[in-house]
Amino acid sequence: MKEIRRKEKKITSLEEIIDILNKTKYITLAMCVDNIPYLVTLSHGFDATNNSLYFHCAKQGKKIDILKQNNVVWGQALMDNGYVEGKCDHLYATTQFKGTVSFIEDIDEKEKALNIMIKQQEKKPEMVMNDQITKESLKTVQIGRIDITFLSGKKSGN
Repeated sequence: MKEIRRKEKKITSLEEIIDILNKTKYITLAMCVDNIPYLVTLSHGFDATNNSLYFHCAKQGKKIDILKQNNVVWGQALMDNGYVEGKCDHLYATTQFKGTVSFIEDIDEKEKALNIMIKQQEKKPEMVMNDQITKESLKTVQIGRIDITFLSGKKSGN
């Protein structure tokens, strides 16, 4: 991978890079097939134990069609800390990642993934987990897992 040009913006701490994945609610995911790029924004949950990201989606659609042909993705999680008026500057922290997508069939892993995602998204996760995670929902939900193979980070400001 090519090294970052503005070295002063590089995040060198792996903990800080991972913290962005833990705190953000959405990732932007780039994929490509037949040399045509496609971009989606997804809610996610970060699994630090396995260095992976989980997302849920429909079982059919353009994203699924592309990932079946090419499961390598590039993504970004952004912490937007706002534009600085009068300075023509924007404060942010991002994590960029590369990985491969697979779709989970194992019911236990689906339940684990949903728990991770709900805890990351919700202020009161227990209520949502109790309501949304059922034996039936675990059979029908489509869960994707991105196994991360590369991480980097960049930030501007504090």
